[in-house]
Amino acid sequence: YAAAGVEIAKTAVALWKTADVVAKVRAPNETEVKRLRDGQTLISFINPAANDKLLKSAAKKGSTVVAMDMVPRISRAQKMDALSSMANIAGYRAVIEAGNNFGRFFTGQITAAGKVPPAKVLVVGAGVAGLAAVGTSTSLGAITYAFDVRPEVAEQIESMGAEFVFLDFEEEQADGAATGGYAAVSSPEFREAQLAKFRELAPDIDIVITTALIPNRDAPELWTEDMVGAMKPGSVIVDLAAEKGGNCKLTVMDEKIVTENGVTIIGYTDFPSRMAAQASTLYSTNIRHMMTDLTPEKDGVIDHNMEDDVIRGATVTHAKAITFPPPPPKIAAIAAAPKKEAVPEPTAQEKRAAEVAAFKAQTRNQVTLLAVGGAALLAVGLVAPASFMQHFIVFVLAVFIGFQVIWGVAHSLHTPLMAVTNAISSIIILGALMQIGSGSFLVILLAALGVFMTGINIFGGFLVTRRMLAMFQKS
Repeated sequence: YAAAGVEIAKTAVALWKTADVVAKVRAPNETEVKRLRDGQTLISFINPAANDKLLKSAAKKGSTVVAMDMVPRISRAQKMDALSSMANIAGYRAVIEAGNNFGRFFTGQITAAGKVPPAKVLVVGAGVAGLAAVGTSTSLGAITYAFDVRPEVAEQIESMGAEFVFLDFEEEQADGAATGGYAAVSSPEFREAQLAKFRELAPDIDIVITTALIPNRDAPELWTEDMVGAMKPGSVIVDLAAEKGGNCKLTVMDEKIVTENGVTIIGYTDFPSRMAAQASTLYSTNIRHMMTDLTPEKDGVIDHNMEDDVIRGATVTHAKAITFPPPPPKIAAIAAAPKKEAVPEPTAQEKRAAEVAAFKAQTRNQVTLLAVGGAALLAVGLVAPASFMQHFIVFVLAVFIGFQVIWGVAHSLHTPLMAVTNAISSIIILGALMQIGSGSFLVILLAALGVFMTGINIFGGFLVTRRMLAMFQKS
């Protein structure tokens, strides 16, 4: 730190007295709150909804408190979203912790000693932590299921290789923009359908990772005692909502317990701290971006612009006033994708009828084209010499066969196909080279132009092909 030009304070008291801006991880304790002074800025996780006393003390002293856990969920603020950074780590680490306590492989294997089935993982809640858990679980080879009260995240989950758990229950969910990008409270009927689905899944699931949280509320209870009892011995539950009461009925905060039927329940609340180097890197980057927004002139002087959506949303005390809760941001939060109308699946008879109609139409087109082509070829043959017709027929067949071959190639392969075809088809350069020795200046000029343009085709085609192949190689 000294080599980087940082002044090292001898004591914490000296640091609080000297610094104009103090950046922390955890919310300040009573002693640290007493050290705050007028005009000083504190940046840390605050949990303002549960720290009313802290807010009053900080406002009374005239200090500005910026809560990193109150950064609004809008696109411009993503670089400062410390909650998402920590949730990403927690989701990843939850899978690693589950694997450490799980007695089998994640991926299935067939060995000489027998067949090992893949682990089945259920992730409840598809926020940042949930998606990180889904990605890690699928990458390890487990059969992964995920559930969220927002059905619009199903595409995200399926794109990551997991299976979304749908409920046979329809309920209008609040748009994510109206709830700050978070899930809203569900109705009692929806909750009953949800619990019934979890009871159905419990006997088959090996690992459950719960991440469901609702802002400023206790965590909803989603995995009940009877569900734990229905799970197989050796199963693991990782409750990422343990700090807010837990999604599992039997979770004990900051502890790992094993139930009578052999299910391990992990209620740790310090998953980011268990990957301290990574957590510090991400959190310090979030703090740096916050400082960049607080000092727009790049002169080290804080300009606390309360008209800025991000700064206003994160500020909980300023100018001797409590500014929590913030007003809704002018820019909507990350909103739900518009619902797509379900396209009815055609019946077997309709599919068959469509296939027959398409075949008949294609046959008519081909017969018509062949008839027209044959008539044109016959017309040319009536007036052209036999030597010309031999070359002409070969040319027509080459065009027809080439068209049929290229037409059958998948669209995704057209670019590499064109690149290498351009290079190979440039064999016509041989004809141009043979004409360069001609006695006519015009023929020599045209041959030289042909060699030049064909050369571009050759080298360009192979260069583009090489670049495309390099995209599929690990650097």
